[in-house]
This record gives sequence, structure tokens and C-alpha cells, in this order.
Amino acid sequence: MTLTTTARGALAAAAMTVASFSSAQAAEIPCDTARLIVPWGAGGGTHIIFSLFEETINKMDGPNVQVVTISGQGGNKGAKEAKKAKADGCTLFAIHQSAIVSYLAGRVDFTWDAFEPVAQVTSTPEVIGASGDAPWPDFKAVIAEAKEKPNTIPLGATLGSTSQFMWLLIEDENEGAKFKYIPFDGTKQRVTALLAGTIKLGTVNIPTAEKNVKQGTLKAYAIAADERLPQFPDVPTLKELGTDMTYSLDRGIMVPKGTPKDVIAMWTDIFKKAAENEELVEKLAVKGTPVVYRGPEDYAEWFADEYDAHEKVAIKIGMFKK
Repeated sequence: MTLTTTARGALAAAAMTVASFSSAQAAEIPCDTARLIVPWGAGGGTHIIFSLFEETINKMDGPNVQVVTISGQGGNKGAKEAKKAKADGCTLFAIHQSAIVSYLAGRVDFTWDAFEPVAQVTSTPEVIGASGDAPWPDFKAVIAEAKEKPNTIPLGATLGSTSQFMWLLIEDENEGAKFKYIPFDGTKQRVTALLAGTIKLGTVNIPTAEKNVKQGTLKAYAIAADERLPQFPDVPTLKELGTDMTYSLDRGIMVPKGTPKDVIAMWTDIFKKAAENEELVEKLAVKGTPVVYRGPEDYAEWFADEYDAHEKVAIKIGMFKK
């Protein structure tokens, strides 16, 4: 992906916010506060994480940000809104691998490269969660039943999103295993169904899992990471259980195509400074989300590699046909 530079004429000073940073050329944007579109509902992991970034950035010099949730269509309603927004630096878009999976599933006709990358900021491993009354003693027993009685275990996911794709990968790694997918628009609805016992399996973010596992209202069967998490020292990784894979939500910021290069550099600098803020890092750690930072070029390369890996699997399982 090649970043696009768009020439931009001078606007009246009264309509401008001018922000200067030591590591980025001064940029002009026609707003005091940029909207940061989170394409999922309030209270979900992405909303919580970027609300913390909003709080940190708004204490810094320069333009402010305001998180705006535009939920619906498994994250695609907000993505469409961000894609058609003016490329003037006043719209930011919170993104992760769902942008890839939605495209591969045929839910939208564009993917990550319809935007300009600003920065990756976090990476959150998935927790394999279950309702508190789930009957299986461990994840191996879940897989055994999914093979013995395919398409019978009710599993919550946003269809065509990462919350389904991870389970499709698990099925692919465990030949013959099949789950019964129950659609939900977002994490909050899925967790509510898990707590009610109307579904038995689903991915859960770390804070929700930590709180509810202690209370006995949810179970944690496995972690989709390379190593066990400090919050769940007794919960094995998928690899330990014979499913050779990891899966995390790697969140970052993008802007509409055609946003000027100096504006991208400005926002990159702002999010880099925020990601280095010790208070923010500590708050994210409490949420089970470490900071993982990549600048625009590295982020574009990472997304291209991530797309290739997802496409390969999507073709293999019959989700995507070139």
C-alpha cells in the first residue's frame, strides 16, 4: 500500500486548528475535535480502549478526539461511514482484523487498504469463554463433542467477523469439529447471552472474563495466545491443548483515503505520544491489553501480511473464492 498525499490550499485561520509537533510537520485541519469512529457498540472492548486514548489525547496539546460509536452490520456500518468521510483529518477510524474478515466473507466490497494507516496501538489475545453452566470439563471435551455431534453446540459470534473467524480456524485445526453459530451484532450482546446460558461458547475480552470467572458466571477454557496470561495462570493456551494457533485483536487507527501526508504524520505523532503515556499503558494493562505500536509504513506492511494469512485460510475453508 502506498500512502496518498493530497495538496491542500490554505483556509481561513478562524476555521483552522494548527498543531505543531517536534517529530511531525505542522498540519492544519478544519476542526478543533476530530471524531474517532468506533464501528461497534458502547461498552465493547474497542470502545473501552479508544475511550482511554481519547482521555489521554485530550490532555495533550493539539486537536482533541471524540469517540463516536456507529454500531451495526458487524462493524461495517461504521466502516462505510468512515470510508466516505472527508479526507481532511477530522475523521479517524478504529480498525482491527474485522476489516479483513468482513471483506473475505462478502459483507463489504472493501478492506483495510480503502483507508490510510496512521498507527497500530494495541494487541489483545482472545479468551475462549463459556457460560457458567457449560457441561464440558475442559476445551478438549468441547472439541470432542463438536466432532461427535457437529453443528449442535450453540456458539455466539458476529457472522463474518473475527469472533466467527477464530472459531472457523479452530474448526480447521480440528478436522470434523463443527459448531452451531448464533449471530450477535457485538461483544456486549454475546456476553449477555453467555451469562444467560442461551449460548454455551463465545470469545470474551479479558476484563469481562476475569470478573465473571471469579464469580462463577463464566468459564475460561483456553487463551488464544503464545503464553498463558497473568490474569489466568491456570488457563492453558490453545497450543497447549493441541490446537496450533493464536488469535488476537490488533487495534489501530486509520483515516479516509486521500488524507494529506502531513495530517497523517500529525495524528501518527499524537497516537505515538499517547501510546507512550505511562498512565494509559497501566490502564490498558488492567484491561488485559498491552500496547503494541507500529507507525504507518510498518502498519501497512503488517496489514498486508495479515490479509494474506486470512485470505489463505478463508480460501481453504471455502469462505472466499478469488
